Amino acid sequence: MLKYAIIFGLIALVTGALGFSRVSGVAATIAKVCFAIFLILFVIAILAMIGVFKMAF
Repeated sequence: MLKYAIIFGLIALVTGALGFSRVSGVAATIAKVCFAIFLILFVIAILAMIGVFKMAF
């Protein structure tokens, strides 16, 4: 997900620089959603690892 967030962020930057405001806005929104999903999954993975280590020791 982080890869897609970075790609859509770059698309938003390039299209914004070229003056395509609608495409830039859509790409920025998609990048924000992908980044939010990445953060949620990352936190869940960290919490799961902490739980596994607590059970192991």
